[in-house]
Amino acid sequence: MNCLFIYNPVSGRGKLAACEREIVAALQAKYDPVDVYRTAARGETARTVCERAAAYDAIVFAGGDGTFNEVLQGVCESGADPLLGYIPGGTVNDIAHTMRIPVKRKKALAVACGGHSERVDCMRINGRYAMYVVTAGAFTSATYSAPQVQKKRFGRLAYGLEGLRKNMHFDVFRTVVRGGEREIDAHTVLILFINGQYVAGMPCNRRGNVQDGVIECAVVKQKERPGLFAKARALFTVARLFLFGYRHGGKNVLRTRGSHFTIDTGENVVWNFDGERGTEGKIDVEVLPGKIRLLVPVPRKRRERCRTPEKSGV
Repeated sequence: MNCLFIYNPVSGRGKLAACEREIVAALQAKYDPVDVYRTAARGETARTVCERAAAYDAIVFAGGDGTFNEVLQGVCESGADPLLGYIPGGTVNDIAHTMRIPVKRKKALAVACGGHSERVDCMRINGRYAMYVVTAGAFTSATYSAPQVQKKRFGRLAYGLEGLRKNMHFDVFRTVVRGGEREIDAHTVLILFINGQYVAGMPCNRRGNVQDGVIECAVVKQKERPGLFAKARALFTVARLFLFGYRHGGKNVLRTRGSHFTIDTGENVVWNFDGERGTEGKIDVEVLPGKIRLLVPVPRKRRERCRTPEKSGV
């Protein structure tokens, strides 16, 4: 099996570049040959993967959730179906936590070399793709507007600082969500579509499953013209949603779930796809069941039956 190893040298506070030789050596024990590509600009990973995916049996990549999103864009746009191996190297690593992929580099590398291949869902939004979250509203711009130097210095705290600096006014916008179990028509400060369990480093959807063909939606209600008390309540509701989860956000959180949604909202509403700036205004979100093949840790029951980890199920 041939393999492309692609990574973002600035992810993980710049530590990945120092480990390149070690990673490639481990991959060469499984894949032959192993080609290396280092990205230098936003969007380069997606373009490179789209152009090269059909030429490789496997693509192993290292970086944060944004890098994962770019790889997803490239694979889906290419129409190819390579096996994907992920070495987390970002600030919060939400996708890795959901998929139980270790965030320790050596352990994640072991999964990329000898893990179990599984089909997992992703989302398509207006012709673009997201793996685990599509969101708009309060704090959501912080993940792509926080300066890289700040993320290197403060880690996930950088997102909180950026959110406090830019989003404390909590803009209110109307949204209409059609599809799923119920229709929602409300003014809101935050809306999320979650495919998985973790968002912003927190397990806010503990029962989420990336293999069930379903995504969960949460809408935080707000008055159209809120006073100080209503603004404070919205802040508390958002905090509770992330701290205690999708099902315990309180009465001001409207919930629904399904496989296909149409969302009508203002043209100035900016969407966030997996921590990256997405499109604006009205969107259509649908689940693509089993769209990608991802290497994940070998299930515990299987490990117990074998003295050594199984090779990939490809």
